[in-house]
Amino acid sequence: MAVLNDTDLTLTGAAQGKMSELFSNIEDGIAGVRVYAAPGGCSGVSFGMTFTDVINDNDGIKDFGDYKVVVDDGTLSYLRGVEIDFIDRGDGQATFVFNNLPTAGGGCGTCGSSSGSCS
Repeated sequence: MAVLNDTDLTLTGAAQGKMSELFSNIEDGIAGVRVYAAPGGCSGVSFGMTFTDVINDNDGIKDFGDYKVVVDDGTLSYLRGVEIDFIDRGDGQATFVFNNLPTAGGGCGTCGSSSGSCS
């Protein structure tokens, strides 16, 4: 297990606050929240988060006291420099978002589409 630093991954104050809130209501036995990469999305990779009760030898850990963020070394190569934020629009629409995601290149800043049009 490696310790993650701010060049690997950061969480905004809003994201840290929401994580603390979520973990204050969770049963014992949950080791942290796992950030993962999955095939798909505009850049070929999409990201998500889930609670985990296992920390593996190839995981990086960022300890926030109340909770841990867990990232396996394969996912970390896609996430370096990413910031996780929490947005609450106040209308029941609240979500974690990943900022500064790397793009695959091309004409579209959000999805890498060479046509300049994201769909």
